[in-house]
Amino acid sequence: MGLSDSVTVLPGVGPKRADALADLGITTIESLLTYYPFRYEDLRVKALNEIGDQEQVTLKGIVAAPPTLSRFGRKKSRLNFRLLIGQDVVPVTFFNQPWLKNNIEVESPIMVYGRFDANRKQLNGMKILSSGKNDPMASVYPSNSGIRQKTIQQLVVAAWEQYHTEIVDLIPDHIKTHYRLLDRAQMIHDMHFPKDLAAAKAARRSAKFEEFFRFQMQLQMLKRRDESQAGIDVDYDKERLQRFIHTLPYELTDAQKRVVNEICADMKRPIHMNRLLQGDVGSGKTVVAAICMYAAITGGYQAALMAPTEILAEQHANNLQALFEGLPVNIVLLTGSTKPAVRKEILPRLASGEINLIIGTHALIQEGVDYHRLGLVVIDEQHRFGVAQRQALRQKGDNPDVLAMTATPIPRTLAITSYGEMDISVIDELPAGRKPVTTRWIKSAQIDSAVQFVLRELAAGHQAYVVTPLIEESEAVDMKNAEAIYERFSAYFSPHHYQVGLLHGRMKNDEKDEVMQAFKNNQYQVLVATTVIEVGVDVKNATVMLIYDADHFGLAQLHQLRGRVGRSDQQSYCILVADPKNKNGVDRMRVMTETNDGFVVSQKDLELRGSGDVLGKKQSGLPDFKVGDPIADLTMLSVAQDEAKKLTSTPGWQSMPENQALVSYLKQAEEHAYMFD
Repeated sequence: MGLSDSVTVLPGVGPKRADALADLGITTIESLLTYYPFRYEDLRVKALNEIGDQEQVTLKGIVAAPPTLSRFGRKKSRLNFRLLIGQDVVPVTFFNQPWLKNNIEVESPIMVYGRFDANRKQLNGMKILSSGKNDPMASVYPSNSGIRQKTIQQLVVAAWEQYHTEIVDLIPDHIKTHYRLLDRAQMIHDMHFPKDLAAAKAARRSAKFEEFFRFQMQLQMLKRRDESQAGIDVDYDKERLQRFIHTLPYELTDAQKRVVNEICADMKRPIHMNRLLQGDVGSGKTVVAAICMYAAITGGYQAALMAPTEILAEQHANNLQALFEGLPVNIVLLTGSTKPAVRKEILPRLASGEINLIIGTHALIQEGVDYHRLGLVVIDEQHRFGVAQRQALRQKGDNPDVLAMTATPIPRTLAITSYGEMDISVIDELPAGRKPVTTRWIKSAQIDSAVQFVLRELAAGHQAYVVTPLIEESEAVDMKNAEAIYERFSAYFSPHHYQVGLLHGRMKNDEKDEVMQAFKNNQYQVLVATTVIEVGVDVKNATVMLIYDADHFGLAQLHQLRGRVGRSDQQSYCILVADPKNKNGVDRMRVMTETNDGFVVSQKDLELRGSGDVLGKKQSGLPDFKVGDPIADLTMLSVAQDEAKKLTSTPGWQSMPENQALVSYLKQAEEHAYMFD
């Protein structure tokens, strides 16, 4: 007998009920006992003069008159009766529960739970309680059409009575004592059967910490397992690396220097590096990656950089070619459109080690692409690649170090949860000379003045992006669309001899690349696009980003789009066109105009949108916690992470007696693969 027993051992749980419970995520006794209520009903009887208006309360009295039932159509009804409480008579009404009439007898004592209207001195009833009920609090659980609330309550009681002696603490005593947490059995008891709201609150605090701590322990175990794999020790040439840094056309920022030191120190250690480099658009991540790739090359290794699109890979290749000019770095570009003859010539040179830096798309992980001595893998815009693709590139070498880069600023909440198994380096400073992008929010009625402003910027020799959420007209959504705007802008700018390009997701990849290249070469002065340009090429001459229906985009996405401009020392502008229909939309526009800091923007995005899918891919969203809220409970989440790190770095922690229940839980979690459940 143990908490891993199936719920079918409980009386009344047959196949049909087991299926209904499974839909709620309840399959074992453990999952039933940790299926916590989302709220409580206070069933303590109160005196009438203690009750606030619209408060949910329990009233106890005598039925003063026979109940009356009125029906309105087939399903609607109203049941009225009077409740005598001392000298007061309180009218009670139940809507759409006609069967309760049979439970109400004149001159009988009764307890009724409902919402009290203090002004009218009447109760809108929710349910009738048995007069002998002693529980001061009633737990309310999330339920579904297959299983009633009352059934869940009864099953929890049965599970507690049979199994409470099997509950053991998962959190080590010293952590429990330090943070004043309840024993696990007490916590589970008080989550389901609290004596008052204070007890329920204390239990929920302990339950949140336990949930965060268990999750962080799983992440730390993943990290330790990754580190335990034999990594490579890149013994790079420090002098050559410093000489290269001195040849750069600009001084590194303090943040870049710090991050380079962190990554290079990791590369020198004989464990496998799994590091995430995050920094706002334009913060200089590529230069940091270049320094680290050169470090690998001076240590006798090859480096590979994988980008999500061909045009981005090409841009990296051109930038790195210029940076490494005159150095013994043999760079090649390998993408899906590399001609077969060129590919055939590249592969043997890569396998022999003659090529020591390769840049490309997913072509880098295809069959037949072999490396001589791959030491460092850099993955650009890592959230655009699946886990399998990242893994495949790692397997191309002898467990090379991995540096993943993202320009999507990851708020602390997300960094602690979704990237907890990676070490994180942050570039939190923009290079000198970069001017923050000026952001303005206008209503759609003011669009003509915005178009005039774009015309003035074009006349000054600059270029502009115009972004819209839809490709074609949609009757369902009143939003501007790319094709209509393209036609309108073409008609407006053509007489002024400015060319307008169109870019959207339905185009083929080579068509997209062609349009983007033409914009980069200034063949188009205005580019009308959907969000396909969110992560894209570097067009330093573009100084205006005009975004239609900006309130239909997430904040993180708006910030990414804004990052397409402001990539030179020219003052750049982002104009948000929006008529938000609610406060949330207004708040998002305000955030964009008040800050250029991507980390502030992304944290606000989490707060305004909730713990949804912030990075645009489900695998990058937040785990689905049962009781903890990683946004509201960020401090507790951070503490749980710190404690998990401390524990897993303690020598011999897995054999200590006080950790045995936790070790057993972690093994079970791994076997059942309910990591991140």
